[in-house]
Amino acid sequence: MASHVTVEAEAAFPMAEAGFAARLHPRLSGLKERLSRCSRDGEASDTFLTQAAATLERLADLCKEPGANCTLSRFLPLYTQALLDITYFEENQLVNEDFPEESSLGKVEELINALSEPERLVIESSTSQEPLTVLGMELLECLYWRRGALLYMFCHTVKERKEWLEEKTDSLKKFLYSGVHYLVKMLGFRSSDNPNEGFLHEDANTARLVCEGIFSDTHLLAMMYCGEMCYWGLKYCEKEKEQRQNTGAASSDDPPGSLHSQVLDFRETGEKMVQKYITVCEGPLKSHNWDTKNAKRILDFFQHLAI
Repeated sequence: MASHVTVEAEAAFPMAEAGFAARLHPRLSGLKERLSRCSRDGEASDTFLTQAAATLERLADLCKEPGANCTLSRFLPLYTQALLDITYFEENQLVNEDFPEESSLGKVEELINALSEPERLVIESSTSQEPLTVLGMELLECLYWRRGALLYMFCHTVKERKEWLEEKTDSLKKFLYSGVHYLVKMLGFRSSDNPNEGFLHEDANTARLVCEGIFSDTHLLAMMYCGEMCYWGLKYCEKEKEQRQNTGAASSDDPPGSLHSQVLDFRETGEKMVQKYITVCEGPLKSHNWDTKNAKRILDFFQHLAI
């Protein structure tokens, strides 16, 4: 899914008065500083940074317009597009540098926080509008995909570092759980609770994909990433579970959100996602040669795991 997405503004409504404006300007200043820093660290001609610079100019012009014209539904999509482009450049730097051990943990946390800003702005605007209404489907999906995919790439890298795992196992589990959450949420935006209603298509495979909420390769990747992160989570959480059992710690009364509760969620969610991925790839998308070998190995792990 491209980081720069164009959407039509939803029904416009005025921003909150001075209070919202006071929160708006620091965000814009922060984005400009972020862009300046990236331009110094990279190439000023980078496509994504160029797009972000142009979008920030449009935002600056919008903020100069009379208050009645500067609505949240006009401002926020532009702000989000600039944010996505700038952070995409930063994420690529992290990947190219193989997530440096001394700095990547804090940088990943900072990027996740930045990509959560658009939704926070909707909440702070004190309106009755939902993020989906203001941002539109594509931008909101992109925000969740980018957070989930970033955590997937980070965890994929650091899980191979033995010393890092020994010192920061809790951080890995937290990131895995958050990554799964973002991807499940992203996949839920387009899925239908009533798959046989509201959509007719002469091609049965296309109709099935649409009803499952699969509109792009990104949705398939999200399923597989989700399944893999659940698999990694179980591998590390199981060690904790064995320690609990060996010490006689009770597990039946674990509160929601506890480690053992997360283990159960990992298996249920991971099995569901991987099974769906296999079914789709070997069904409607059979002729597209999506690989299911690793997915089947992970599914077998889920199905034979005793918890």
